[in-house]
Amino acid sequence: MAKNAHVRHSGDGKAFWMLNGLYEVKASSDETNGAMTVMEMTIPEGMGPPPHTHPGTESVYVIEGTLRYHIAGETVEGGPGSFFHIPEGTLERFEPTSTVRMLITYTPGGIDKFFAEAGEPAERRELPPQSDTPPDVDRLIEIGKRHGVQMQPMPE
Repeated sequence: MAKNAHVRHSGDGKAFWMLNGLYEVKASSDETNGAMTVMEMTIPEGMGPPPHTHPGTESVYVIEGTLRYHIAGETVEGGPGSFFHIPEGTLERFEPTSTVRMLITYTPGGIDKFFAEAGEPAERRELPPQSDTPPDVDRLIEIGKRHGVQMQPMPE
């Protein structure tokens, strides 16, 4: 295999539970020399992140399920096969309208370190037990600052 080639099979690599979802690292920033982070996310209905911006771009491909994406004040519905590319610094958030599975590429890499700090290691490659308490958005905002992710409180 070519030097620095990267292969990851289903169930390989680090995975985190966060916001009642499963966040799997397909390619970490360390594995791509900082060029990108690639994540597969499985997120239940209603459990999207707060509004936020990234220090780089985000490209999202919906594999299964449906979502509502809020990008710079506009709202777009998406389903299997939908693709979203969000430029650096664009305020965005998404709301799964069913359990959604997505493949997301962040360029440059590094956001995997945010998920490692904000989430907890997944015990299994499945959605975590449903939490009865709302997410600690203030904690996410604080962790995000350390990783260049600017988060805002959830809209009312």
